[in-house]
Amino acid sequence: MKFRAIVGVMTLCGGLALNGFSEQAQPPKSPAYNPASSEYRMGSEDVIEFFVYKEPELTTTAVVRPDGMISLPLAGEIQAAGKTAAELKAAVTSKLHEFLEDPEVSIIVKEINSPKISVFGEVRKPDVFPIKQRMTVLHAIALAGGFTEFAKRDRVIVIRDGSSGQERIKLNLVRLIKDGAPFYLQASDTVFVE
Repeated sequence: MKFRAIVGVMTLCGGLALNGFSEQAQPPKSPAYNPASSEYRMGSEDVIEFFVYKEPELTTTAVVRPDGMISLPLAGEIQAAGKTAAELKAAVTSKLHEFLEDPEVSIIVKEINSPKISVFGEVRKPDVFPIKQRMTVLHAIALAGGFTEFAKRDRVIVIRDGSSGQERIKLNLVRLIKDGAPFYLQASDTVFVE
């Protein structure tokens, strides 16, 4: 009962505080980050475990370097960034075929550290934050300490690298909250609050 009363008061106060903001057109829907729907692609700082069956000296843990490469015993330097676990397994197996008759390689992504978002502008703690799960623009702003008193909640810009270059997606958070339409961020997005 207390929770409903608090939510009701917050909704009323939020509605009164945000009532004066102008409305904008709906932003395009962002594809939701859903690890189950598409395979994860590795990036810088991810930690990967490699197991080679019956070859304990080749079993190791590697961190993806900023240049996207990893160093493995016998296999040497291999590009890991941008690859799925299956693609990396195939690349490592191919390299080891030069030295072993029939290598059986298993790969486990032990730590996901590469997906990050940036939040800047009129927020209390602007910074770069790792994202380990699906995140909305509102969650990102909350991570950055919330809005400052000068923030324009109807003027938030998400800068995203798209297939045709950099996109600027203008959001009216007042409208998004009112419509109950979450806007999901993608890795490497930058959120700027005017």
